Amino acid sequence: EHYTYAGHQIIIQESIEHFGAVVWPGALALSQYLESNQEQFNLKDKKVLEIGAGTGLVSIVACILGAYVTATDLPEVLENLSFNISRNTQNMNTHKPEVRKLVWGEGLNEDFPVSTYHYDFILATDVVYHHTALDPLLATMVYFCKPGTVLLWANKFRFSTDYEFLEKLCNIFNTTILAEFPESNVKLLKA
Repeated sequence: EHYTYAGHQIIIQESIEHFGAVVWPGALALSQYLESNQEQFNLKDKKVLEIGAGTGLVSIVACILGAYVTATDLPEVLENLSFNISRNTQNMNTHKPEVRKLVWGEGLNEDFPVSTYHYDFILATDVVYHHTALDPLLATMVYFCKPGTVLLWANKFRFSTDYEFLEKLCNIFNTTILAEFPESNVKLLKA
């Protein structure tokens, strides 16, 4: 798949083997939003963590916009994620992105100790769908969101569980809807 953001041609290799190997609507919405709202969300030289990075599109866009990016996902997705990020950032004069394993709710303090890791932005797209990892996902968001951290979450709302997750998020964080994309049923939230 070919995309253009921030003046760069991005080529994404997808795979049908894993959920994380497809570009979902939330990734397109957040990529477009970051490109169009650089004054509001200036990523230049900011530390950005993408959880559930999938194909890496959002991490690549954040990298193009000048961020120090750490793209994370499950072990089985990392090979394709690394390939896409490397292919699309290798010849750019940007901070070299890092690709790391992150299983929501597991080993957070061992793999990402609070004393060492602080992020300005946490990015997440289409991480909430009909699955059993919603509580570990919320715990992971809470773990990484320190005072001053902004969580940007774009999601296609499909199921009642999506709205239940949103309600839990709103109970923990000061949450606002930044944008809605009715054609794809995607909401973009800031927390």
